[in-house]
Amino acid sequence: MQTSDSPQHPATPLPEARPLVARPDIPGFDASNPPDPQLANDCVHCGFCLATCPSYRVIGKETDSPRGRIDLMKAIGDGRAPLATGTVQHFDSCLGCLACVSTCPSGVQYDKLIASTRPQIQRNYPRSLGDRLFRTLIFQLFPYPQRLRVLLAPMWLYQMSGLQAVVRQSSLLGYFSPRLAAMEALLPKINAASFRDDLPDVIPARGKRRYRVGMLLGCVQRLFFSSVNAATARVLSANGCEVVIPKDQGCCGALPAHQGQEEQARAIARRTIDGFAGADVEAIVINAAGCGHTLKEYGHLIAGDPEYCDRAGEFADKVRDVQEFLMEVGLTASMSPLTASGELTLVYQDACHLLHGQRISLQPRQLLRQIPGVRLREPVDAALCCGSAGVYNMLQPQVADELGRQKANNLAATGADAIASPNPGCALHIRKHLQGQDCALPLLHPMELLDRSIRGEQLA
Repeated sequence: MQTSDSPQHPATPLPEARPLVARPDIPGFDASNPPDPQLANDCVHCGFCLATCPSYRVIGKETDSPRGRIDLMKAIGDGRAPLATGTVQHFDSCLGCLACVSTCPSGVQYDKLIASTRPQIQRNYPRSLGDRLFRTLIFQLFPYPQRLRVLLAPMWLYQMSGLQAVVRQSSLLGYFSPRLAAMEALLPKINAASFRDDLPDVIPARGKRRYRVGMLLGCVQRLFFSSVNAATARVLSANGCEVVIPKDQGCCGALPAHQGQEEQARAIARRTIDGFAGADVEAIVINAAGCGHTLKEYGHLIAGDPEYCDRAGEFADKVRDVQEFLMEVGLTASMSPLTASGELTLVYQDACHLLHGQRISLQPRQLLRQIPGVRLREPVDAALCCGSAGVYNMLQPQVADELGRQKANNLAATGADAIASPNPGCALHIRKHLQGQDCALPLLHPMELLDRSIRGEQLA
């Protein structure tokens, strides 16, 4: 694998555009929303995307870059290449981080192109039995908090019995299945908070009520990062928000949506919309970057559903990342330093679906600087994906681990006292690689830092 910046390939002339009509003798895209040839032809092969594409940085192949994948989409669409293992592997290697969208000077909408391609693969490409089984495990487990909750006790016993230590020291699981080993390596510490789901339906505002907001708890966040949800609710309440937490809510649909599982994602989106119906809130707040990006795309995700399309658009218009929302409305709660010395150096880790997907970068830094004594440092390659990318770190563990090692090293190299990370998947992945480097640097969600500052609690 290539781990350093690869030289940019020289620009190559585009072939004459052809209509995307698949040949019947070559397996290709079906007629249901294939990649738009007009969007594909916007790519002029300038190469600006190469330096910011994480898969290209690691793998070093043109076909594993955005412009290479766009060429493959066009070739499959007009029948010059099949939708087969040789082409699908290059779409699978894409993290969907959207860095290329931020970088492209021609405004190529690669996000729409890859979002159209992945459902096509899901419908038309027969994956191997092992691949299908592993993906079924992921998509029938992680988006459903109640199914995950059933596994909490066995996972706790697995950790407390010492079996986890034996499995990790032996490395046998990695020989048997690198993907299962990658999944196991991400397992967070199960504690008493993981078993609780006790946030009330409505949390009143402290002092005068300024806003009434809904709060989405998430799936992985709800079980393994319940402290982040509790901190978020307290921060919102302390700043004059009445917080409504509908109980009939689950996953936002981000995990299946990002991997082309359209029908599952739409079903989950409809349930989420129904769960917040009648909540009478001015905003729907989310504290996980990947979830927020998908929630804001509900209008596109359910565009063809006559019953839900208008409601989906109205729902999406109300969605705000919690950091975005707090900067819009302003902080009113008083805050205290987080250390006895009064000074704390933080490094903020940009989550891709916040930075590139939602264009939110300045607001989290502005919030953190309002904590007395906080100084921020910026890491090298701040905009490069950490390798988590939803479930990418389980499906493509080799590429993900190389990116994770780079990200952990760059964050630690800042000399900061702690890391602020706004996404649960990023947090799990980066912690794994910090531990692999014997680095004990604390990693907290920005809401946990704000909450401690408001409550007058210092970092240990």
